[in-house]
Amino acid sequence: MDPKDETQSEESFSLPDPKQGPSTPPLGDSIQSRPPTPWPSAFAKAPTVRASNEFSPPRRRGRTIALISLGLALAVGGGFLGGKLSGSSNSSVTITQSNSSPSGAVLPSGMTIPDLVTKVSPSVVSIDVKNGGNEDQGTGMIISSDGLVVTNNHVIALAVNGGTITTTRSGSTTVQSAKLIGTLPADDVALIQIQGAANLPAVTFGNSSKAVVGDAVVAIGNALGLAAGTPTVTQGIISALGRTVTASNELNSGTETLSNLIQTDAAINPGNSGGPLLDAQGDVIGMNTAVAGSTTSGSSAQNIGFAIPSNSIQELLPKLESGGATTTAPTQGYIGVEIATLTPTLKAQYHLSANSGVLVLTVSSPSPASRSGIHQGDVITEVSGKTVATAVTFSQIVKATAPGTVLPMTLSRGNKTVHVSVTVGSSPA
Repeated sequence: MDPKDETQSEESFSLPDPKQGPSTPPLGDSIQSRPPTPWPSAFAKAPTVRASNEFSPPRRRGRTIALISLGLALAVGGGFLGGKLSGSSNSSVTITQSNSSPSGAVLPSGMTIPDLVTKVSPSVVSIDVKNGGNEDQGTGMIISSDGLVVTNNHVIALAVNGGTITTTRSGSTTVQSAKLIGTLPADDVALIQIQGAANLPAVTFGNSSKAVVGDAVVAIGNALGLAAGTPTVTQGIISALGRTVTASNELNSGTETLSNLIQTDAAINPGNSGGPLLDAQGDVIGMNTAVAGSTTSGSSAQNIGFAIPSNSIQELLPKLESGGATTTAPTQGYIGVEIATLTPTLKAQYHLSANSGVLVLTVSSPSPASRSGIHQGDVITEVSGKTVATAVTFSQIVKATAPGTVLPMTLSRGNKTVHVSVTVGSSPA
């Protein structure tokens, strides 16, 4: 049988044409070898700032975009200065000046962006990591009063083998040391703790599974590492959900596939990674992680950034708190599917009979999943006799399974219950 036809049968279920439903699936996690992105290697992690030698002696590296020389011109010699038009004192030009204060942009929740920034900024930190002559900069979010901070793994990668981590809270110039608690490189998340911290304000996590395309969002982060403690704020909308991308890794000249990402047009730049993507209430619905650079055709991508959903981060926190994986992870299991947690919205949209489980969005071919008979539109309800309710849980089970292991799975296909056995393969990553 042609491999392209492996996933098709008279019982197979096809998801509706995107033109007749949402342009992207709701949130989920995915495990696959061929990420469905038009820019297979055009994404760069936007976390750390690498400065050229004209700015500082240390060579900053990591998953970064090089910082280009910034030409900042100050209006000190002419033109408008202090609201006054320069010129002779007997000028006939009359300038009308308002005494009213500018007003902040209002979000759909009724909260202004300045109010949102005032609410959340105290819980955002700039992160600086040094090891030898190398230095990386990024952002983190305080999640507990005793100083636990969640960020991207690639932000603190230099510290895994003995580097130092320091943090600066927004609105402060005080630099505080931090220690590494745990990392999960495959999920690109890490946990650090500010030393001697107490009574710190923590961010509030929102429910990312309720996010929809078009929702207003605000990103806060240490963009370009311009000044620790003075984060940059950008605004946009959720552009898409459930994205899978392959991001470049300049630290080791490799790539990393990340799944189930929120796509946004809020500006994301080097230094933003690890920072919050906020909804209109100021709750964290994602962690800014990657940005599109250029397409395979050579044209530049515009306003395309990606964030890890907050629900995925929360599910990974227990493992991070126990240390995660602070060394290079062993070969991970792989079956070749892109998945999403089944929600009531998905159930109604695709007329599914299952009430819970993991919806299969795509199946790579050839792959362990296609060879076992898993089809697009199947809902995976059990693995090895145990119920699976979320995409993150399913992803963790598969990744932790040694290649060559046979995993029995129960599927809901239309009104039928189907049993398959999947021989786990090795992750291409």
